[in-house]
Amino acid sequence: MKRFALTLAAALGLAGMAAADPIEGVWQTEVDDGSFAHVTIAPCGTNYCGTITRTFNRDGEYRSEGIGKQIVRDMSPVGGGAYEGRVWRPSNDKVYLGKIALSGDQMALRGCVAGGLICARQNWVKVQ
Repeated sequence: MKRFALTLAAALGLAGMAAADPIEGVWQTEVDDGSFAHVTIAPCGTNYCGTITRTFNRDGEYRSEGIGKQIVRDMSPVGGGAYEGRVWRPSNDKVYLGKIALSGDQMALRGCVAGGLICARQNWVKVQ
C-alpha cells in the first residue's frame, strides 16, 4: 500500500509539471485590411498551429471566410520564447516563412520572404 501511495504521488507530481506551452491560447491579431481576428493556438502534432476562430471589422463581429482556417502553421519551438514555421495571410492568400517571439502576453509574429531577409510584422495580444 505504501508503494502504491508513493507511485500515485509521483504520478500526480509529474502531471502537475506538464503545463501548457505559453503559445497556447487565444490571440488577437492586429488590424489588417480593416479586419482583425481571434486565433486559437494549440498543439498540432509536435508543433503548434493557430486557427481563426472569430473575426471582427469596424462594425463588430462578422462571419469571415477565414474562420476555421489555419493562419499559423507548424510552429516549432526553437528556445527562448521563439518559434519557427509558416504563416498564411488571408488578405492575399499567401503563405510565408513564419517566426514568433513571445514575451508574456505579447507575440511578435513575422511573415518573411527571401529566406527571412524581408519580413512584415504584427504584434498580437493574448486574450485567453
